[in-house]
Amino acid sequence: MTARNSPVDALPDVSSAESTVRSVDDVELHVVTAGETDAPLVVCLHGFPEFWYGWSEYIKPFVDAGYRVLVPDQRGYNLSEKPAGIRPYRLSRLSADIVALLETEGRESAHVVGHDWGAAVAWDLALRYPETVDRLGIVNVPHPSVFIDTLRSSFTQLFKSSYIATFQIPKLPEWYIKRTDFEPWVSAMRDGSQPGTFTEEAFDRYRRAWAQTGAPTAMINWYRALFRHRPTVPREHVTVPTRVVWGENDQALVPEMAEQSLGYCEQGDLKRFPEATHWITHEHPDRVAALLLDHFRR
Repeated sequence: MTARNSPVDALPDVSSAESTVRSVDDVELHVVTAGETDAPLVVCLHGFPEFWYGWSEYIKPFVDAGYRVLVPDQRGYNLSEKPAGIRPYRLSRLSADIVALLETEGRESAHVVGHDWGAAVAWDLALRYPETVDRLGIVNVPHPSVFIDTLRSSFTQLFKSSYIATFQIPKLPEWYIKRTDFEPWVSAMRDGSQPGTFTEEAFDRYRRAWAQTGAPTAMINWYRALFRHRPTVPREHVTVPTRVVWGENDQALVPEMAEQSLGYCEQGDLKRFPEATHWITHEHPDRVAALLLDHFRR
């Protein structure tokens, strides 16, 4: 576990915040940590095309509430290691990374929160390693069985997910995204969110993360691995207490999947935000943080 340079202004305004590297399984992950080392643990998992910074506004309120917080750049993103090939980005490997990350803290379990792809990893973690999750927080990604069933039955969702097919083309997507200075990813975030959600300063940080050597290919390989190495899990139902937070004006996901996901949770509830978008974690950080903290304390 060693320190790694990270822009000081990007770290949250928390005296205990550190930029570290953790050796987990077969990769090194860059992890931002904060809070007392013996406090109850929360792990926050970012989605595509973000990096740890997507949870930056949550670190201080979680630490102030008495938690230890770990926010990794997941494998392939920003300052974390970027293994070559597609197979290393299987969902089973991504969730195994989080199990190993807990071990670096000397912990067997934690509260786990995920948004977008981070929520997909969190679902998989709760299904594959339920003993490692104390309470599960899911933001705007359905249970995997719900997503598959909806893709088969809903033309609307199939159309919304059609971008995934373009990511299956070798080399072209990453060539194009770099050639355009990542403008499609900026547009997806800026145009898909409520006006003023993201600042240009934030996009500068995102562009720096995306420009890391090998990052675009590694990030897209998550989608390629999902198609080529279909995940299987030992169970369909989530046994740990689960709170689903959902912005219903999501440009990529139909809202009915949120309620359907509760059918796969033995103990689950849903908090809806009718006007919020897929980027609800940025649009309503105070409200979402309060809902997650309420869930952890129950």
